[in-house]
Amino acid sequence: MTLKVLLITGRSLRQGVGKEFGKSDEKYMESVSLCEISPKDLEAIGAKSGSNIRIKTQHGSVVVKAVSSESIKPGMIFIPYGPYANILLGGDTNSSGMPTFKGVYAEIEPAIEERVLTIKELVEQYYSR
Repeated sequence: MTLKVLLITGRSLRQGVGKEFGKSDEKYMESVSLCEISPKDLEAIGAKSGSNIRIKTQHGSVVVKAVSSESIKPGMIFIPYGPYANILLGGDTNSSGMPTFKGVYAEIEPAIEERVLTIKELVEQYYSR
C-alpha cells in the first residue's frame, strides 16, 4: 500500500556522530539512510520497523530503512540530511537561496524486495549521469 505523507528533513544526533567517522564510512551511511515514521503509518503501509521502504517525491525516489518513532506524528516522516534526503529534495529555492527541506509532499510504500543502496552506489546511480 502507498501512503501520502509530508517529508521533513533535518539534522539528527546519529547523523552528526556518523559524520565524524567520514561520509564514506558505514556508520554515516546507517545514520542517514533511515526514515523515522509513526507506528500507525508503518502499520498502514504494511511494514515494520527495520524493514525497507521506498519514498517518492516529485524530485526522486529512494529506498531507506524504516524506523518506528512515537515522536513522529502520523502523516509525517523524517529523514536526516544527507545523500538519501537529497535525492528527494528539489534544487529550486523560490528566490530564498535555500532549497525546501521541510514540508515536501511524498509517498511511502514497502520495499521488501529492494535493498538500501550504499552511498557510493547512490552517487553512481543518481549523480554520474
